[in-house]
Amino acid sequence: MKLCERCDNHFNPKVSYQIYCGEKCREDATKEKIAERYQITRRQRRKGKKRVCLGGCGTDLSIYNDSGFCSNCNVSKKEVEKMLKQLKGIIDYEQNW
Repeated sequence: MKLCERCDNHFNPKVSYQIYCGEKCREDATKEKIAERYQITRRQRRKGKKRVCLGGCGTDLSIYNDSGFCSNCNVSKKEVEKMLKQLKGIIDYEQNW
C-alpha cells in the first residue's frame, strides 16, 4: 500500500514508481505544476520592468502583483457601497435605541 501524493488516500500501485492513486489525481497534479511554472515564468519576465497601477494612481507594482492594480485601487466600488449601507443601518439602529 502506498499513500497518494495528491489526495492522501491509500492505494495499491500497479508499478513500483506510481505516486498517484489514479488518473484524476495525476492529471490534477500535472495541471497544478504547469500553472505554478507559468506563474514563475510570468514573474521572471516582469523583473526589471517598471509596472504602475492600472487604476490611475501611479503606484509602482511588485513583480508578484498579478492583478495590475495596487491594494488601494483593487477595491470593488460595489462592495464598498454595500458595506457603507450596512454600517449606516447599524448606526441608525443604535441611534434609535
